Amino acid sequence: MTKEEIMKPENLVYQKPRLLNDNPMHYCPGCSHGVVHKLIAEVIEEMGMADKTVGISPVGCAVFMYNYLDIDCQEAAHGRAPALASAIKRLWPDRLVFTYQGDGDLACIGTAETIHALNRGENITIIFINNAIYGMTGGQMAPTTLLGMKTATCPYGRIPEIHGYPLKMTEIAATLEGTCYVTRQSVHTVAAIRKAKKAIRKAFENSMQGKGSNLVEIVSTCNSGWKMTPDAANKWMEANMFPFYPLGDLKDTTL
Repeated sequence: MTKEEIMKPENLVYQKPRLLNDNPMHYCPGCSHGVVHKLIAEVIEEMGMADKTVGISPVGCAVFMYNYLDIDCQEAAHGRAPALASAIKRLWPDRLVFTYQGDGDLACIGTAETIHALNRGENITIIFINNAIYGMTGGQMAPTTLLGMKTATCPYGRIPEIHGYPLKMTEIAATLEGTCYVTRQSVHTVAAIRKAKKAIRKAFENSMQGKGSNLVEIVSTCNSGWKMTPDAANKWMEANMFPFYPLGDLKDTTL
């Protein structure tokens, strides 16, 4: 049997999303970004929104998101993605508008833009990749770095008396009047990936239906910044990140 005979539409089990460009990825092996990019591409394609989606790139590891997703994209100044997304959605209400941001971009320099866009109830979705470290610039401490966690700028571990406490942005978002759907997911297992995709789909649908702001946090690994193998990073995340950043829906006004 030839390859062409096997690869018939009726035999197709899985294929690369049409909206995921065939470019070599710059992400480190084991990084969560590639998986989340795939989920976003699948959801947009399944919703039939390929020609009406605008993604906002951040500053950081995911700055080159537009290299991988075949959709319209804008690049925002550091931390300003929610402000830019708000403007685009107000100008083009029929567009699916989302930001894609890491914890340094969203929870540090972009704290104000994030909180105020969510509180205004802008009909956008913020996808928040939380790996508790600055991955691109050398592994510095982030607002989400755990207590005791060692980074390039807190080599003896994060100490609350010196560095303050980790910032739970998703819990903060859940208290805001303008948020419709706030959830925390991960992509470390097949089951988790399915839940994350469902959450992204729900957030996108909410924003298109004008129900308010949506925040989807993805608790992720940074095996390069954490100085671990991908497998060890996943295990460390389960043992240390999940107890402090528990997975699940924090707010859903659509129920």
